[in-house]
Amino acid sequence: MRADVRADIEKLFDRYPEKRGALLPALHLVQQERGFVDLEAAREVASLFDLAPVEVMEVLTFYNMFYTRPQGRHHVYVCTSLPCSLRGSRTLLRELGDHLGVRAGETTSDGRITLGREECLGSCGTAPVLRVDGRYCENLDLAAARSIVDELE
Repeated sequence: MRADVRADIEKLFDRYPEKRGALLPALHLVQQERGFVDLEAAREVASLFDLAPVEVMEVLTFYNMFYTRPQGRHHVYVCTSLPCSLRGSRTLLRELGDHLGVRAGETTSDGRITLGREECLGSCGTAPVLRVDGRYCENLDLAAARSIVDELE
């Protein structure tokens, strides 16, 4: 971890009644620097917080906004909650994966796209839904989803 990131994390400590309260913002800073937070970085963060590395890894693996391995330049997530599933999202996820040559949770060989699934994107009335780099794409079929991912550079 760079010294400036470490210093920014240490500045966070004063903003919380307990040091551990700064853990989520600290992990965001580390991920911003590297694109993901692997075990090595988790160990560094744990030492700053006087925690065991497993405690940091528990947080990293609980929240889907943190990545523990390198990611693609673009994140494409398919909602697989019940309303989206009833409208074909699981099939869409599988077919989109076939189109990209990956499965959910994997990154294309060129590092362009990481494909994933979300349990709920909160857009049930416009199912099925993709979240592409934070932007919602709704009422999709395979042709529309393919067009969206094919336009990503």
